[in-house]
Amino acid sequence: MSQQTEWGASASVNPQKGFKIHLLVFFLATPAIWIVWYLTDRTYPWPLWSTPTWAIGVLFHYLGVFVFRKSKKN
Repeated sequence: MSQQTEWGASASVNPQKGFKIHLLVFFLATPAIWIVWYLTDRTYPWPLWSTPTWAIGVLFHYLGVFVFRKSKKN
């Protein structure tokens, strides 16, 4: 699959690679968010809002890439 860029050149788009990057960033950033919470004000567990919400985003990204993928039309 390729996509037209702003200047007319085509750039290849790999949805599987995009999902893997998204998942990696999720797994690296989530502990960092919880560490920030732990080292600062622990009165309200605010990462409980961002962690499941982001996990739902990763789930929908997975579904869009691997489950509900479009057939390639040539």
